[in-house]
Amino acid sequence: MPESRRGVLYGIAAYGMWGLFPLYWPLLKPSGALEILAHRMVWSLAAVVVILAVRRHWSWFRELLRTPKKLALLALAAAIITVNWGVYIYAVNAGHVVESALGYFINPLVSVLFGVVLLKERLRPWQWGAVGLGAAAVLLLAIDYGRPPWIALTLAASFGTYGLVKKIAQVGAAESMAIETLVLLLPALGYLAFLQGQGQNTFGSEGLGHALLLVGAGIITAIPLLLFTASALRVPLTTVGLLQYIAPVLQFLVGILVVHEVMPASRWVGFAIVWLALSVFTWDGLRTARRSRRAVRESVTVQPAEMTSR
Repeated sequence: MPESRRGVLYGIAAYGMWGLFPLYWPLLKPSGALEILAHRMVWSLAAVVVILAVRRHWSWFRELLRTPKKLALLALAAAIITVNWGVYIYAVNAGHVVESALGYFINPLVSVLFGVVLLKERLRPWQWGAVGLGAAAVLLLAIDYGRPPWIALTLAASFGTYGLVKKIAQVGAAESMAIETLVLLLPALGYLAFLQGQGQNTFGSEGLGHALLLVGAGIITAIPLLLFTASALRVPLTTVGLLQYIAPVLQFLVGILVVHEVMPASRWVGFAIVWLALSVFTWDGLRTARRSRRAVRESVTVQPAEMTSR
């Protein structure tokens, strides 16, 4: 199988798993969102350590210890992803799957805004149009909900910030996750010990199946991340950008078809505007990438011709 096709399949698998997460978290009831989050931290670390041990890949750890700036960035990333995971688990188990899907739909637009505000990047006119449509959609949905869509905005902002910090840190996926979950290990264990002392820890009181599902929370966190990394190494970023919509589309479908969340007409209009914004954003990105490739090909063709004429 060609590497590019393999990369696409890895990407579909990663985003497909992320998109189906809303089917998993309700299985962990009666555990609360914070208990699930704590177990996710603990067992994610265990899963990543096993993966690194199988790969016999430990040399990076000593080198990372010599770069306190990267360690600080990964600690910050750990705090940010804790907010993202916690809000997402709460949203799914509280029946706000559609709103959580909205958060990941608007995440690319939030990332673009971060690029403008923090990295001083310049947007093309069509990108500004997409951002404007996204803002209009959020305003409309706020009117529909009777409040700002806090869950969606928190998920989009936290994940966008997490991606920005990870981009600055420049550390591999498995290595970064190992450090992040290691930073979170003591708080997670402390919270689980607190629950145990209060007699509220469900890990040992709800049967073996429930305990295995809590352990599985760490495994299903690690696997799609590694699949995503394998995909990103094999396919262009434009392809990865298109594949990323698989997750919120699946989350949205779960919210509508499985959870049966109410979707009044005004909410459909809001989501339609979000999808229009993403269509404009994606079209502009593909068009720009195509022009860049054409310019590179033309420059390669012109240079040999100039050398021949000389």
